[in-house]
Amino acid sequence: MTQHTIRKQSTPRRRRFVSSAAGCLLGLTATMIVTAAPPEPHQAFTDAALHRHIAVLASDAFGGRFPGTPGEVLTLDYLEKGFAAAGAQPAYGDSYRQAVPLVSWTLDPVPTMSVTGPDFEADLEFGIDMVASTGLLREEVAVQDSPLVFAGYGIVAPEYGWNDYAGLDVRGKTVVVLVNDPGFATEDPALFTGRAMTYYGRWTYKFEEAARQGAAAVLVVHEDEPASYGWEVISQGATERLGLRGGNRDETLATVEGWLSAATARRLCAAAGEDFDILKAAAQRPGFRGRVLGELRASARVQSRLTESDSYNVVAVIPGSERPEEVVLFTAHWDHLGRDGAEIFNGAVDNASGTAALLILAEAYARMDPAPARSIAFVAVTAEEQGLLGSAHYAAQPAFPLDNTVAVINIDVLNYIGPTRDISVVGYGASELDGFVDRAAASQGRKVLPDQRPEAGSYYRSDHFNLAKRGVPALYPKMGLDLLDGGTDRGKALSQAYYDERYHKPADEYSPTQDWRGGALDLLLYFDIGRALAMSSGWPNWTPGNEFRAIRDMQRPTD
Repeated sequence: MTQHTIRKQSTPRRRRFVSSAAGCLLGLTATMIVTAAPPEPHQAFTDAALHRHIAVLASDAFGGRFPGTPGEVLTLDYLEKGFAAAGAQPAYGDSYRQAVPLVSWTLDPVPTMSVTGPDFEADLEFGIDMVASTGLLREEVAVQDSPLVFAGYGIVAPEYGWNDYAGLDVRGKTVVVLVNDPGFATEDPALFTGRAMTYYGRWTYKFEEAARQGAAAVLVVHEDEPASYGWEVISQGATERLGLRGGNRDETLATVEGWLSAATARRLCAAAGEDFDILKAAAQRPGFRGRVLGELRASARVQSRLTESDSYNVVAVIPGSERPEEVVLFTAHWDHLGRDGAEIFNGAVDNASGTAALLILAEAYARMDPAPARSIAFVAVTAEEQGLLGSAHYAAQPAFPLDNTVAVINIDVLNYIGPTRDISVVGYGASELDGFVDRAAASQGRKVLPDQRPEAGSYYRSDHFNLAKRGVPALYPKMGLDLLDGGTDRGKALSQAYYDERYHKPADEYSPTQDWRGGALDLLLYFDIGRALAMSSGWPNWTPGNEFRAIRDMQRPTD
């Protein structure tokens, strides 16, 4: 996609909008976040504005906003009209849309998998014992009598002195690996990053590494705590899959990719004469060597109907008044999980809230006076729930050159529990963007905390990551938990209730009684961060030693 050339804004003088968050907590009301200056707050930063957008985006009419469905059509139309009304220009000439080439696999019939060995035979039930699929662009794939190999955590990380595949030949075999990484299990801060998940702990990495090692199939053992979500998150909707078209993808993938339930993994280990818990404990120690699981062999078949389609990112921009070629980027994913039979996964919190935030921010920045010196762009990406596909495509074909992208601020779920005294930053300490967060939070009289669930690996699970690994400093702020009304205990309880009862479930519904005051407060904070970046002439970088620092230094060697 041709990159967008930004021209200076030449519109009439905007209505004056100067934001200061000082005293914001004291001025909080049920309907509006009141700033200390100006006396009349901008109408964008209200819980009423969030209600207005979320009620539409998370309505049944939008059908769960799954890419390629009528819900996408409605979502794109809503976003385009919303950005236009806010005063944000389309990024591609007269179009807001960036086509994202997708392929979908509909697994029909459901995949089969069996494991056999001396005096052992098991047909694994799809959705109960295992989930399997393929990323290959083929209507049918199979592995036959493939030896099972336990490869620990399936990690090759030279910087940590770790190689689970050392001395292990897995070519043509079925690799079984654990989710997360050894640091999480041991809570040893000297092992990887302790309880905080690294990228090596992500299932996407484990699929990729097994394929690089030549495995025919790779199965990740699911456990709720190290995965940070329940089995139902994997099993629901498992007969549908989306991926990006293009590239030599078939050369970099295992034939079959999937998951085993922990109970099934234990059963298979026992059949091989091994104890799963003993193997798991051994895999957490440096120097662990993987092993063949007795004489067990796996066979699997995946049959698919392949459909090629285009989904769309929506990209809007407010051109800078002085340095329009320099861009501050906000991202949020507009998609959710669609339907499962009669049930609709409307995703009010995840992520109609973040999508609404982009529209509100666009209106606020378009009315700034003075206008932002740098351009501010908004990318509402598709197919995040299917593996960050829309943001991966944008990062590969950006509308604005990455070396001129100052930073990306990602909004994946706004505060849904109420106003808090704190704000959390996933990946705090990774970049110089922390200083911008600290100052914006201080102006609201709030404190900044690091990620409160580092074991979930959230930094590697949302759209900013695709830009981060290409060098762009990325900020991923999340809601705090220290509620003005009820403190941290109540905040934790409400947050946990969401993950237990609503996350990726049909229960993530919009209700007019939801409390979006905390979302409005956090959104004002995000606005102040973006405003500071847009008015600055500096280029924040990754902190020394960060894995993305070298890439950024090559992009901007003089900064």
